[in-house]
Amino acid sequence: MLDFWKDFMENEDGVGVIEIVLVLVVLIGLVLIFKGNISKLLNNIFKEINKKSKEVYN
Repeated sequence: MLDFWKDFMENEDGVGVIEIVLVLVVLIGLVLIFKGNISKLLNNIFKEINKKSKEVYN
């Protein structure tokens, strides 16, 4: 039984997957928290792009 626990504690096969999942959870959480700010920022960026592109064509 002791060998089982020793092997279990030394086994790192799923650690990479867990790290990726945790990073994704944190990123999704940040996006949800700052959703309004991100939306405003992107809207301002696209408004500026449209404004500059209209200046080029006129």
